[in-house]
Amino acid sequence: MCVSAIRFDGSSRIEGIPVLGKGCVGVVTQAIVDGELVALKIRRMDADRPSMMEEARLLRLANAVGVGPDLIGATRNFTVMKLFRGLPLFRWAEYLHPGKTTVKSTMANLLLACFRLDAVGLDHGELSHAPRNVLVSKGGRPCIVDFESASMVRRVANVTSLVQYFLFGSISKNLHTSNMVASKKEVVKALGAYKREGSVENFQSVLRVLRLNESLL
Repeated sequence: MCVSAIRFDGSSRIEGIPVLGKGCVGVVTQAIVDGELVALKIRRMDADRPSMMEEARLLRLANAVGVGPDLIGATRNFTVMKLFRGLPLFRWAEYLHPGKTTVKSTMANLLLACFRLDAVGLDHGELSHAPRNVLVSKGGRPCIVDFESASMVRRVANVTSLVQYFLFGSISKNLHTSNMVASKKEVVKALGAYKREGSVENFQSVLRVLRLNESLL
């Protein structure tokens, strides 16, 4: 892979310079790699790990079940991904004021992605405070990003974390998601059953109490 240019653009800032994202391990920018505009994650010099290869391995697993930005390649210090054009979830909610139908569709597709991660035993680790780890296109298509805290060792909690964030997190005020359910007690009950056994049937029950599309599967 040959990086021929870096393009400073995005909703995050580092000393006034726009970038796509920043975390404890790396900084994500737009770049031209082998003639293609991509997302390039660059390992920070003060990162708590010596290589990006484990994160790339976990992203590759997520890609295998249709989740996350497509991995193009990785080295010790760089990860190259297909560029997903979207806003962080909280900015999407604030600036675009999506309608109820779009919100429900976005939420349903995000939960399906979380279920797929749960099914392969991959816990993202950052979805209980999802605003910067989920990007959403203008049309409402979501993408879970940033797998630097992901793990195959922890008990998976992707679906439960995201539901809690949507219903009880700060974003619920902007998206009015807490008003979409008939009973929060029923939601908690459905999540408890799913947490005990992450079956298709229990996931469908979660979708049902959230009044989302049960036919996604």
